Amino acid sequence: MSDKISKEVLTEWLEIVRPFAHDGHVADYIPALAKKHPEDLAVAIHYHDGTTVSEGRDEDCFTLQSISKVIALALALMDNGEDYVFERVGMEPSGDPFHSIYRLEQHNPSKPLNPMINAGALAVTNMIHGVTPDEKVGRLLSFIHEMTDDHSIRHSEEVASSEFETAFLNRALLYYMKQHQVVDGSVEETLDAYTKQCAIEVNVKQLARIGALFANEGRDLDSNRQIISKHFARICKTFMVTCGMYDASGAFAIKVGIPAKSGVSGAVVGSLNKFGGIAVYGPALDEKGNSVVGLKLLEMMSNRYDLSIF
Repeated sequence: MSDKISKEVLTEWLEIVRPFAHDGHVADYIPALAKKHPEDLAVAIHYHDGTTVSEGRDEDCFTLQSISKVIALALALMDNGEDYVFERVGMEPSGDPFHSIYRLEQHNPSKPLNPMINAGALAVTNMIHGVTPDEKVGRLLSFIHEMTDDHSIRHSEEVASSEFETAFLNRALLYYMKQHQVVDGSVEETLDAYTKQCAIEVNVKQLARIGALFANEGRDLDSNRQIISKHFARICKTFMVTCGMYDASGAFAIKVGIPAKSGVSGAVVGSLNKFGGIAVYGPALDEKGNSVVGLKLLEMMSNRYDLSIF
């Protein structure tokens, strides 16, 4: 695709999708996220040539939530290598809700099906090098600073604390995996690192740049430095296609066809080779846990500009 999407077009499209914000519900099971307003919308595109266009509340920060799973996977692969990671976490889509424990009980030795569901993501966080939870999160933040060239990015203590205190199901997943030697060390420390990881805050422009780096096969668009190996970047993008939108990934692939990852904060990041990174934010979620506005906007964008990879 050679045409760029202008700021004026993004403004128009945000207004078209705004009414859909009330078709979903903000993630109120995490108390700190329940405060967000459904119509606080934003979109940004970081193009392959390094230029950025954005619209809406593009300076407002939101937490990465499950989008952090892709970044954590890249770091875990760099820390441990492909064989180590995939001995402990599988590569297959699940078709089940992101928080499901069902598949763990069906597999021996209780290996999570992929790194994008909660069980797999918790196992991946457990693999990141670091003696303490803060050391793991510090390394993940340094990695994100490198990807965005922005050292101001931090995690929200309020959101991390809110998630940690209510993460009973994630504790259950960790204890189940610890029983079967999928994870090691302290369950509480792994959960501490994971909730802080999910609570890392960015805006749509920063997130679009992360998407663009994956689209550019792990190479920074400004410095041309290889931050993630081409092979690992491809692995991450493949998981975005097959598992990135929870158990709606198949429908999203048909309707939109963009490698993408969503989070329950209402953010979605897309990554397209030779195009760049796309980030959309709209906190109202559908029944699958994906941003209602994000899905509508990405579908419009993909159809209008023929962005599907298929």
